[in-house]
Amino acid sequence: MEYFADRPLVIQPDRTIYLEVNHPQYEDVRQKLQSFSDLIKSPEHIHTYRITPLSLWHAAARGQRAEDIISFLQAYAKFPLTNDVAQSIREDMDKYGQLTLVSLDTSLYLIADKLEALQAVIHYPSVSSFFSGEPQRLQWTKEQKWGIAVAPQKRGELKQQCMRLGFPITDEAGYDDGESLPCAFAPVLADGSPFQLRDYQREAVDAFLGPDSAYGGQGVLVLPCGAGKTIIGIAVMVRQQCATLILTSNETSVRQWKREILEKTTLTENEVGEYTTQTKLIKPVTIATYQMLTFRPSQSAAFGHMHLFKRRRWGLIIYDEVHLLPAPVYRATASLQSTRRLGLTATLVREDGREEDVFSLIGPKRYDLPWKELEHKGHIAEAICTAIRVDLDPALKRTYHLAPEKDKMRIAQENPQKLAVVKELLNKHREDQVLIIGQYVRQMEALGMLFKVPVITGKTKHGERVRLYAQFRTGEIRVLAVSKVANFAIDLPAAAVAIQVSGTYGSRQEEAQRLGRILRPKPGENKAYFYHIVTKDSKDQDYALKRQLFLVEQGYRYHVVDYLQDYSE
Repeated sequence: MEYFADRPLVIQPDRTIYLEVNHPQYEDVRQKLQSFSDLIKSPEHIHTYRITPLSLWHAAARGQRAEDIISFLQAYAKFPLTNDVAQSIREDMDKYGQLTLVSLDTSLYLIADKLEALQAVIHYPSVSSFFSGEPQRLQWTKEQKWGIAVAPQKRGELKQQCMRLGFPITDEAGYDDGESLPCAFAPVLADGSPFQLRDYQREAVDAFLGPDSAYGGQGVLVLPCGAGKTIIGIAVMVRQQCATLILTSNETSVRQWKREILEKTTLTENEVGEYTTQTKLIKPVTIATYQMLTFRPSQSAAFGHMHLFKRRRWGLIIYDEVHLLPAPVYRATASLQSTRRLGLTATLVREDGREEDVFSLIGPKRYDLPWKELEHKGHIAEAICTAIRVDLDPALKRTYHLAPEKDKMRIAQENPQKLAVVKELLNKHREDQVLIIGQYVRQMEALGMLFKVPVITGKTKHGERVRLYAQFRTGEIRVLAVSKVANFAIDLPAAAVAIQVSGTYGSRQEEAQRLGRILRPKPGENKAYFYHIVTKDSKDQDYALKRQLFLVEQGYRYHVVDYLQDYSE
């Protein structure tokens, strides 16, 4: 067997790929590799990727071809690519686009070039009841296709079930334009400066709407925190000129969306409503939280606010932080496939493995802007990531090893030795705006008392949160301790340093979101510092490696140091 020692990839028969981190071509190869595969492990010297059907379908949705992927792998593999791997890539990518939903003579049809492609799915028990009649020849545009009628109300569920069966469906059945809402971007901002979209923001909008406005209008845009995802959502709304429902993660984000809409468009207070625990105003543009939609007084009770989806003829639904989408909203979305749907996120990673449901019900990934690309252009800060490892003291180490497995993570994450590191980092960054971020209320409150800094947790009343965030933005407060309530959709542009003391196990999305809190552009050197303090040789360290996966995939490197051995100011 031929062997090319100077190449960086080893490709296994199961489509697992090993990439040498210290190879001269690492960065170029990594960027291409992450466009059609998923990073699984990222130890110091070898990173492990895996090609999955879903990763290939996302690539196909963005225009990549199987032969280009195969040629790339052949060019960089140490050993020749096997025919089985190449053929499996072709077969998976060929499945994307085989089945298409179309609207024909006011009826909904599932069509394919070949009868065999339809027959491969229509007899499965999970979808067979969605069809009526038998497959027949249909005239679609200039070609004849095989098609079968689909119950219109099953449009979303059909896509979801076929996705699970391994047959992704392309949806070209069109959309309801919804209520008309004339609006435009404001000619100038409040400070008198002209407003205009950045190049990549225009590209993202175009990628979502596509070349044909009749069919474009479903999918996910993936951009780094600080890239202006809110602006992109507003730009889609302005292009569509329609009533819009915006769903986001918390009430602070609701107000941020409203503030941005009123500042940057010609819409007025009378046209933009909030639907939260405090205010329930349904207007042509309505902004609500996922928590509000999924609230119910008991497990057996109905979701009392799901009616919001049907209170107006929405022409567009924007799912902010789409990776957080809860199951009841998925179910509601399945019945809303004739409405344009835009998902916005910094990472499409879902820890519950429901990426396939995002693909089928919201749409495929239409645009993915690498974090480092935005950093190189100066649109976000250059992030310097450091993992600082600390020991457990001997007594606590014995407690840790004797503890039940379920308790070990918390013991390691609440390691008191982390306090000395926090103190040193606060001293090092005494001139910067600093966020101390953690998982446990008790830990955050202890840090607040020790360093005399304000603390925001889930127990903090909304008005108090707003006040503390405002004081931090203006610099009146230099250090703020926050729990996971600040993971998402909190705009703190002054934050330049994040010190993470604990987190939600191996959550890749949380790690990305927390780094995102400090990526707004900074005056001067435009640098941000992200510190993750972990307990050495513990579950805390094991999960830290999992948390870092997404950011490593984006090109970030964690400088790993052992506290007291080689860490110094």
